[in-house]
Amino acid sequence: MYNAEEKNENTERTITFFRFEDLRIYHKSLDYINWLHDVSMLFPENDTTGLVSRLNTSARNICFYITEGSARNKTQFVHYLKLAKTAMRECLVLTSIAYRAGYLTDTYEQESRQFLMELTKMSGALISSLQRSANNNTGNYSGNYNGNGNTSNYNSSGNSNGNSYEDDGNVPTENYNQSYPDSV
Repeated sequence: MYNAEEKNENTERTITFFRFEDLRIYHKSLDYINWLHDVSMLFPENDTTGLVSRLNTSARNICFYITEGSARNKTQFVHYLKLAKTAMRECLVLTSIAYRAGYLTDTYEQESRQFLMELTKMSGALISSLQRSANNNTGNYSGNYNGNGNTSNYNSSGNSNGNSYEDDGNVPTENYNQSYPDSV
């Protein structure tokens, strides 16, 4: 099965052109997609309910909303993060359905819940940070979830003229070599 901690310890990230690639929440959502892909192999091949397909689509939507929102202004980014949270809740409901149908074990159901709880906390922290930053009119993009339930500064300025984060030329200086916490 997919081991996110092992992968994170062995992967050194460099600063990228696309801002969303520097967001921990983006990488955590990719981890969830990979984990879900591995677990969905346990589902029956003749799934007539479309549960696997819908679960995978919802998980991908989490990632898509994060990436799309990161290319927008702060207000729009918050909107897209809220859409990502909706997709997280949908994944939780679909996970519960799969568990009750006997497709998932207790362990896999709990692992899915852990992923989704952490993603929800990360998105909530990023939303709060973006809203504080927008309310202060500082233009600083300081929405990095540090894994400890709070946010820390990116050390880069977003622009306050409504342009997207990718258009402003500033690059976050964050280190992604830290692994995700085991518990939330």
